Amino acid sequence: MASSYSTDLKLELMVTGENSGTWGDKTNTNLNLIQQAIAGYEAIDVASADVTLAMTNATISNARNMVLNLTGTLAGTRVVNVPDGIEKTYIVADNTTRSGNTLTIKTVSGTGVTIPEGKTILVYSDGTNVNDVFFLKDVVEDTTPQLGGDLDANGNNILIDGGNSINDENDLEQIKFATTASAVNEFTVTNAATGNAPELSATGDDTNIDLNVTPKGIGRVVLGAGAIQQTTEKATVTATAASGTINFDATTQAVLYYTSNASGNWTLNIRGDGTNSLNSIMDTGESLTVVHLVTQGGTAYYNSAVQVDGSGVTPEWQGGDAPSAGNTNSVDVYTYTVIKTGDAAFTVFAAQTQFA
Repeated sequence: MASSYSTDLKLELMVTGENSGTWGDKTNTNLNLIQQAIAGYEAIDVASADVTLAMTNATISNARNMVLNLTGTLAGTRVVNVPDGIEKTYIVADNTTRSGNTLTIKTVSGTGVTIPEGKTILVYSDGTNVNDVFFLKDVVEDTTPQLGGDLDANGNNILIDGGNSINDENDLEQIKFATTASAVNEFTVTNAATGNAPELSATGDDTNIDLNVTPKGIGRVVLGAGAIQQTTEKATVTATAASGTINFDATTQAVLYYTSNASGNWTLNIRGDGTNSLNSIMDTGESLTVVHLVTQGGTAYYNSAVQVDGSGVTPEWQGGDAPSAGNTNSVDVYTYTVIKTGDAAFTVFAAQTQFA
């Protein structure tokens, strides 16, 4: 009776009384074939065309290797075919240059696995199709995945669908995400070294971005332990004497304190800053209150005109009359509440108070 060959590895199966004097050679060949199936490695160039691997009876063959290293710059979509009818496990490494092309390993007549770019996967052929080993599948296959250490995104993003959340240990929502299809702005969270405060900031493609904190329903925004507590406003204190035109930059201060005696009447111009207009930093229906403190000597002066973004406005003065003089040897405090009523349209409510 002639030798036959095993179904999967194509080893020569010898019968009693056959191959007299050649059993040693044939056995060594079989052992080499088994070694190739267990530990064999071969680099296979798939750059220019699909590749069909061979499993030849009793002969070293590329389909018998355990490790297949796929190489080359793909000129198009590529397929590596393993023979039908054999059952075998493969470690497949993708070391190709893809340029957007896909790379698949499958049986000649069946289906297979698309190899993730630059990854090494473990697959098996059941004789009909090539299948991915479960533990190398996408995480979606595991409904309760657990980590044994920190999750390192390795420079990549973590994608969360809109409406989904990061949950606590009780599987209750802790941070929920909503998406905007055309989003270009976002939050950036920055930690800090000793003695410095961490930062939550608005960042993105736009130059000027509001930071919105929105309560639900009629709820309030609470800072600290109370409704709005533990807040301060920026005050600029300068040894300047009031006179001429004074620019009040609302983006850098809420209070401007001149500690030298005024030397003349002055015009106060309320603006965003030297680059941004007040009109550009306020929305219609918003208000802004600023305070100007002016030190007066033996000869007192007063705020004789008010501007917003360089254009004159006539304030509504407390008591009905605009001031016509300052108060000697005191500090005059001018308070201005600016309400934006439309594009470049403002109503200003003003008051003068003496402190001595």
